Amino acid sequence: MTACSSKATSGTSGSTAKAAAGSPKITIMVGGLSKQIYLPYMLAQQLGYYAKAGVNVKLQNEPAGGDATKNMLAGQVDGVGGFYDHNIALQGQGKSSESVISMLQIPGEVELCRTDLKGKITSPADWKGLSLGITDTGSSTDFLSQYLATKNNVDPATTHRKGVGAGTTFIAALKQKAIDCGMTTEPTVSQILKDGTGFILLDMRTAAGSRAALGGTYPATSLYLTTGYVQGHKEVVQKLVNAYVGTLKWIQAHSGAEIADKMPPDYYAGVGKDAYAKALDSEKGIFNPTGIMPPDGPKTCLAVLSAFNPAVKGKSINLPATYTDEFVKAAQPVS
Repeated sequence: MTACSSKATSGTSGSTAKAAAGSPKITIMVGGLSKQIYLPYMLAQQLGYYAKAGVNVKLQNEPAGGDATKNMLAGQVDGVGGFYDHNIALQGQGKSSESVISMLQIPGEVELCRTDLKGKITSPADWKGLSLGITDTGSSTDFLSQYLATKNNVDPATTHRKGVGAGTTFIAALKQKAIDCGMTTEPTVSQILKDGTGFILLDMRTAAGSRAALGGTYPATSLYLTTGYVQGHKEVVQKLVNAYVGTLKWIQAHSGAEIADKMPPDYYAGVGKDAYAKALDSEKGIFNPTGIMPPDGPKTCLAVLSAFNPAVKGKSINLPATYTDEFVKAAQPVS
């Protein structure tokens, strides 16, 4: 599998396959499996935690979170590994889904601009008329880019948001000057800085950076499913959450190098294993150590989406219906 491949990767292999035989099956589509912000999904597989929890997971990679959400609604996959904010947007569209575990306390996203534009672009206030790289239309990077423009008095309609994916395709877009700036995550950030392709405009890999850019805690990576699936498959959801709570604890107890040792080599092939591990060490704080939704997070996400998203703006959103801590609080973490 390449860093941005879009096909499935099985959640069971070798010795774990036997353990998972007969276990309930679930397919989860992740909006960019090789991104460090989605690390818990593959790490849980590599640690054998799905099998230990008693669930047979099939992971599928989809470069854009918006497309993953569409696949979930169409019944092509059971759940999505993506940003929590999609649940708010879906409710605004009259659909019902919910996050069952919060994996990231902050976005982990970085806004980079081309090196040749350094000094010309100093903030999103300079974005009018520019081409901005996002993973795809309707993705969380699309949401955040529109909000940052709006917050800095730039009408998002005056920018050109282009879906350029992540990893190699994002880097190519910068190098070929198809985009002026763009939002992405590790390990792509480290690779861009290493080869001098771009510079950091905004950094949301820290709590301080996230608050400065977005005004508060912005819970990002989560596992979300339709409310109908959650209500009808509570045992399966609990098994999944048991595996992920265990994975989040494992992340906190291990170094970037130890985590990198568990990951497939193609996850760090572009940037190098040492740089991949270093990036993990520097941004380990993005991972939620408990899985509990940050108390002020949903309100921040709603404020961001309400600023520009027509599906949410002016709507009455029932935030407690967009997430649940029920399964995390009842979790028996796998180890």
